[in-house]
Amino acid sequence: MSAIEPAAWLSAGYAVALLLIAYGIDLLAKRAHVANDDQQTRGFVYHDDHDAWLCPEDQWLWPQSFDPENRVMRYRGSPAVCNSCPVKDSCTSSDDGRELGQTVDAWPSSESARFHRGIACAVTVLAVSWPVVASFTVEHWAGQVMLLATALVIAIAGLPLWSHLRRTPVDPDGVLFKSLDENLDDRALAFENLERRRTSYASDRRTAMDSPVPLLLGRTRYASDRRDADENA
Repeated sequence: MSAIEPAAWLSAGYAVALLLIAYGIDLLAKRAHVANDDQQTRGFVYHDDHDAWLCPEDQWLWPQSFDPENRVMRYRGSPAVCNSCPVKDSCTSSDDGRELGQTVDAWPSSESARFHRGIACAVTVLAVSWPVVASFTVEHWAGQVMLLATALVIAIAGLPLWSHLRRTPVDPDGVLFKSLDENLDDRALAFENLERRRTSYASDRRTAMDSPVPLLLGRTRYASDRRDADENA
């Protein structure tokens, strides 16, 4: 151990630090990605069988459009329903209904995620190259062996970043585009299936009388109004 020059130890330590930085970049980017999705959909529940979001007031947000540049599917509630919602002020300032955006690519398949993963992989390349180059600058063979072994260990440790990036291309499952008429037909079929199955969703338990028309008669279909009525009772 005493035959290994201090410069070799410093080079090996620097390479290990670069590997930790690479994983730190990837971890922070992933956390930011997840936190952004959670913030946008907080309080909303996604139902895969409907391909729609259910808001806290038991109202559905249906898919409206796909943003190919940002690879985001956008869902929107009915303006007529959202504008008369008692909690609209705390939900959205838009008069066109509440909108939610959902990325269609899982981590790290999205364009932004792959960008940060690419940076992390580039740092691992630097981490491997540094001790290899430094091995040519030390004189004792022990230092050379230690640096080359360090480069090998770092290369193995960095493989998960590369393999995950290679196995998750952009848009792994594809995005299905449908016309407006096709979407309307699918929604009509979904509502028919809901009526037959009588699911446990609160919105499904509403009868035909709970349409926007009975709102004029003093009946409401919002969860917050039902809670206020129960408290007053």
